[in-house]
Amino acid sequence: MSILDRFSFNHATAKFWDQREAVEACARTGSGIGLWREPLQEMGVEASAKLVKDAGVSVTSLCRAGFFTDPTEEALADNRRAIDEAAAVGAPTLVLVSGPIQPGGTIDSAREGVKTALAELAPYALEQGVTLAIEPLHPMFASDRCVVTTLKESLDLAAPFDPAAVGVVVDTYHIWWDPEVWHGIERAGAEGRIASFQLADWITPLPAGVLTGRGQLGDGCIEMRRYLDAVDATGFDGPIEVELFNDALWARPGAEVFEETRAAFARVLE
Repeated sequence: MSILDRFSFNHATAKFWDQREAVEACARTGSGIGLWREPLQEMGVEASAKLVKDAGVSVTSLCRAGFFTDPTEEALADNRRAIDEAAAVGAPTLVLVSGPIQPGGTIDSAREGVKTALAELAPYALEQGVTLAIEPLHPMFASDRCVVTTLKESLDLAAPFDPAAVGVVVDTYHIWWDPEVWHGIERAGAEGRIASFQLADWITPLPAGVLTGRGQLGDGCIEMRRYLDAVDATGFDGPIEVELFNDALWARPGAEVFEETRAAFARVLE
């Protein structure tokens, strides 16, 4: 089996590429796709579901839900809608970015909010056949985007729940710096909680705002093959998504970015 059989193209890598064209490119190459809620809603959930079904394309994840460090009923309702959307398009995994420190709050109170939200949402996700995948983000995003910063923390948050309901995302871009990451991957595999495996490279200097600093595979310092070996050693043999937020890539034609990304994936992993 070629490593390309596991390739999945996260639509955010070519953010401004039409969703239909991205799905068609994946269909031509036998690739999976990671969808995002905004383009899905723009096309319509039913139309998007029909699109991927008719194309025979596997939806490997839906991004993103979460942002529930203040678990208001409005935030929980939006997350339930996201679970419904994931189920509708056949995405087994809904990626969660937990959210920021709330005004007047602390990082500890924000993390308690995440626990509360998971307890509310996990039973519904299990009913719908969707796994909530807690994604730890790099600590530079802890104040304004995600208070969950390590794989261990994600696993500890997931621990009270059925692995079919709550798992974790192994995303190289966010966890490569952590000296405990290899133990975390081993633990995630042993607990059956690897719900999504995503790749992006770390390049410096980071751009202003830092969000769009993800590099093409092979352009930075992350040992991609080492991560593949570690994840595979747990028994995980699922799809591998490439998710790049990069202004230079976003400015280029989507089809060109898709082909470049697919080639880079094969080059760094084979």
